[in-house]
Amino acid sequence: MYILSIETATSVCSVAVSEDDKVIYEQVNTEGPSHASLLGVFVQEALDFLKGKGIRLDAVAVSSGPGSYTGLRIGVSEAKGLCYGLGIPLIAVDTLKVMATTVLSKGLVGTGDLLCPMIDARRMEVYAEIYDAQLEVVRPVAADIVDETSYGEFLSKGKVWFFGNGAFKCQDSLPSPNAGFLAGIYPTAAEMAKLAVEAYRNKAFADAAYYEPFYLKEFVATTPKNKVFS
Repeated sequence: MYILSIETATSVCSVAVSEDDKVIYEQVNTEGPSHASLLGVFVQEALDFLKGKGIRLDAVAVSSGPGSYTGLRIGVSEAKGLCYGLGIPLIAVDTLKVMATTVLSKGLVGTGDLLCPMIDARRMEVYAEIYDAQLEVVRPVAADIVDETSYGEFLSKGKVWFFGNGAFKCQDSLPSPNAGFLAGIYPTAAEMAKLAVEAYRNKAFADAAYYEPFYLKEFVATTPKNKVFS
């Protein structure tokens, strides 16, 4: 199967085409945010690549967030338009899971380690989720205000790796020797391929008419004071 993937949840803009879980085409820009000017160009170039090889798309996958309102809106709008125009299904892929997949594919962690991808939500606020090295969810996505007590139940048991555009601002607030930080980890369309294929095979499609991504927006954070911010 052939799937076109779109990733615009952070300042990185990327598009990829995969044949099953093998990436056969990719465009990435890390100098953004410049999604409004780049995404349409990247998608058209991907479609031209497919046309030149006589390939018909089976689905479009889009990063579902959490992430930037503007970036996600641009990415989802493009993905919906493609699905309507081509008559193919829409697949939504969790951005934090894409980031965890990136770390695992690079072989950066041990088999007993935990992974905590973070998306920046201003000040000491992040959206975060915790996975094990088999990509199973250990703690679902939550809005966290990070301080020295954050993630203590996990850090007390072993190594936890933090990464993403919300991670390094938290480094001084997480003094545990079990807290590790990985630089240069961001979600890309190419890393969505395996997750998108799995969703396609399970027929886990989003409703292109009503689908909305997980924007960074007002939420109740995981602190004793239940601080609310937007």
